Amino acid sequence: MAGGGGGGGATPPPKQDEFQPHPVKDQLPNVSYCITSPPPWPEAIMLGFQHYLVMLGTTVLIPTALVSQMGGGNEEKAMLIQNHLFVAGINTLIQTLFGTRLPAVIGGSFTFVPTTISIILASRYDDDIMHPREKFKRIMRGTQGALIVASSLQIIVGFSGLWCHVVRFISPLSAVPLVALTGFGLYELGFPMLAKCIEIGLPEIVILVFLSQFMPHMMKGGRHIFARFAVIFSVIIVWVYAIILTGCGAYKNAEHETQDTCRTDRAGLIHGASWISPPIPFRWGAPTFDAGEAFAMMAASFVAQIESTGGFIAVARFASATPVPPSVLSRGIGWQGVGILLSGIFGTGNGSSVSIENAGLLALTRVGSRRVVQISAGFMIFFSILGKFGAVFASIPMPIVAALYCLLFSQVGSAGLSFLQFCNLNSFRTKFIIGFSIFMGFSVPQYFKEYTAIKQYGPVHTNARWFNDMINVPFSSGAFVAGILALFFDVTLHKSDNQTRKDRGMHWWDRFSSFKTDTRSEEFYSLPFNLNKFFPSV
Repeated sequence: MAGGGGGGGATPPPKQDEFQPHPVKDQLPNVSYCITSPPPWPEAIMLGFQHYLVMLGTTVLIPTALVSQMGGGNEEKAMLIQNHLFVAGINTLIQTLFGTRLPAVIGGSFTFVPTTISIILASRYDDDIMHPREKFKRIMRGTQGALIVASSLQIIVGFSGLWCHVVRFISPLSAVPLVALTGFGLYELGFPMLAKCIEIGLPEIVILVFLSQFMPHMMKGGRHIFARFAVIFSVIIVWVYAIILTGCGAYKNAEHETQDTCRTDRAGLIHGASWISPPIPFRWGAPTFDAGEAFAMMAASFVAQIESTGGFIAVARFASATPVPPSVLSRGIGWQGVGILLSGIFGTGNGSSVSIENAGLLALTRVGSRRVVQISAGFMIFFSILGKFGAVFASIPMPIVAALYCLLFSQVGSAGLSFLQFCNLNSFRTKFIIGFSIFMGFSVPQYFKEYTAIKQYGPVHTNARWFNDMINVPFSSGAFVAGILALFFDVTLHKSDNQTRKDRGMHWWDRFSSFKTDTRSEEFYSLPFNLNKFFPSV
C-alpha cells in the first residue's frame, strides 16, 4: 500500500459531513435586502430607477410592433407607451400594496400580442377607404373592449378563491418546469434580437456580465456598487457608444432594417411625445365589444395568469421570502385582473402580467425590497405624464435591451431549477416529469411558431379567428405547456404514500399551504392597514 504525503500512513477516510448534500433552504440566502428591509433612500431611488429602465424594453417593444399595423404613427406610438407606463405604475403599486405584496413589477405582456394582432386583422376593420388614424382609433376601441371583458376571468378566478384550489396542487416538482420556462421560454427575445445589431448588443452583454459578476470580486471596497447598478452603468456606456456610431455616420449606407435597429435617432418617440400629457380613460372613444375577440383575449389572459404564477414564485424566491401560500397567489391573480381592466380602460392595446425581466433584476442586484419596486412605480407614473422626458429613455436601441434580457431571463429560469433541491432526483418518476415537461415546453411552442412563420397562420386554422387564437396562443407559450404537463403528471402519477410526497418535495412546502401556518408568511404577505378582514386568506 502506497504511503501518503511524508507520513507513510494510510489516508484517513473523509468526514461524514463531506458526503452531505447542500442543505435545503426555504429562503434564498445572501440576499442583501429582503421584502421588508429596504436599503437607504438614495440607494433605493437608484435601484428603483434601474427597475424602470429594465421594464422600458417591453413597454417600447410591444407598441412599436403594434402601432404601425394599426395605422398609427409616432405620435400614437408615444401615446401608447405613455399609457403603458402609467398603467404599469398603477398596477405595480396595487400589487405591492394589496396583491401578493411581493416586489413584482406588473407590466405589458407579450402573451397578448398575437391576439391583438388578430384583432387588427379582423374583417370589421378592413376598410381601404378609412383614414389610417381613424382605423387606429377603431382598432384601439375594439382592443379595449376585449381587454375589459377578458379581465373578468382573472378577477373572478382570483378573488373567488378558485385559483387557490388549483395552485395548492403545485409542488416543488411541478414548480420547476413552470418557473424555468417562464424565464427560459423567452429566449427568442434574447440573442436573436441582440444579433440584429451585434456591434451594439454584444458590447452591452459583455460589459453587463463583467460589471455584475467579475468586478465585485476584483475590488476590495465598494464592490456592491457594480453588482447592484451594473444595468445603469452598462446601458449608459453602450448607449453613448451607439450615439457616437450614429453621429459618425456608421450606418449611413446600411440597409433600412439595420438603420432602424442600430441608429439612436430612428425611434421617433421624442418628436411624437407631448411635453405634458397625462393618460386619460377612453382617449379614443367608447370601447366596442365583439364576442369572438373577447373569448380570444380571455384565452391570452388565462395563459398570462399561468405565466404570472410562475413569475410570482420566482420573485418570492429572489426576494428571500418563503414559498407563496396559495391564497396569496389567488389574491395576486385577482388584482392582476384589475390591472388588465385598467389596461382596457386607459387603452394600452395589451394586457398586464408579471414583468419577468424585473424579476431577474432582483437576482442580479440581490435586492428584493418592496420599497424599491414601489419607487420604480413612481418613476413609471412620473415619466408617463412628462412625455418628452420619458421618450428620451424609451429611445434606447433594442439590441441593448435584448442584451439585458439574455441575463435577466436566464436568472428567472435558474430560479425554477433551484426548486430541484426539494425533490428526489434519484426517482424515475421525478426524472420523467421534469424531463418530459421541459422538453415539450420547448418543442411544442417551437412547432406552433415555425408553422405560423411559414404559413402565416397557426396549426389550428378555421374560419373562426377567435377559436384559432384560443388554441394557438396557449400552445405557443413554453411556460403554459410545461406548467400544465408538469402539474398534470405530478397529480395523476401520484401515490398517496409518504415516499411519493417526499419525492415531490411536498413535505418541505406543507407548512406554507395555509397563510397562517408559518409566521414568516404573515410577515411577508399580510395586507397593510388591517385590510385582511376585507380580503381574507382563502
